[in-house]
Amino acid sequence: MLTEPPADEERLALEQAVAVAARARLAAGGRGSLDGDAIALRAVLGGMGPAEKAAVRAVLGRLEAAAGRPLVACGALAQVLAADRWGLAARPLAEADQALTAAREGARALIDLSTRPWWGRLLALPMLKVIAALPDDAAGSPRALMVSTETPGPTGDDRTFWVTDSAWPDARIVEALGQAGLAAEFLAGGGGLKLFVLTGYVQAEDPRLAGAPGGLTGVIGAAPVF
Repeated sequence: MLTEPPADEERLALEQAVAVAARARLAAGGRGSLDGDAIALRAVLGGMGPAEKAAVRAVLGRLEAAAGRPLVACGALAQVLAADRWGLAARPLAEADQALTAAREGARALIDLSTRPWWGRLLALPMLKVIAALPDDAAGSPRALMVSTETPGPTGDDRTFWVTDSAWPDARIVEALGQAGLAAEFLAGGGGLKLFVLTGYVQAEDPRLAGAPGGLTGVIGAAPVF
């Protein structure tokens, strides 16, 4: 004979509360502000351990995917990171150019940094900005960037992405930026271009970048850190 498992009313009540909260949050819609969402999320995650953070972010990510812009992912790592954060909502694309086109048409596109230096094209596509970078914890280095027509704002803890065509060694560029008051780290390179991460939210017209190395340079967006 099969033995029916004992009822666990307390756990069932907790799970029902999660379901009710998820429905209510989905019905409430988005805040309409990237920086507002990031600041609110940071407050929610405060004081949580790694397992708790992962669970909450998985739930909130799927709610975001259900109510937000369409998602596309280009590159094997981007697809894994997207699935972890937003479930299976992201449509896979083979080429970075396809992902950038989707972003111009209103989607959010997560693209591997290992997929050739596609990020250099953002210098010529000012309507597109980097709005997120995964992994997005302070201890990790970004492996994929999310691009959108949305404009990121300061959240109090951000990374800015800056491109240059300078032929100087990476360390010398970092040193020059440091002398200008900017903490920088080399992230990727290719096609005669280099991508650096600047600590904090740095605007394109920041005077500290006025004398930065390179003839073709520019800020291509910023992303919050959690």
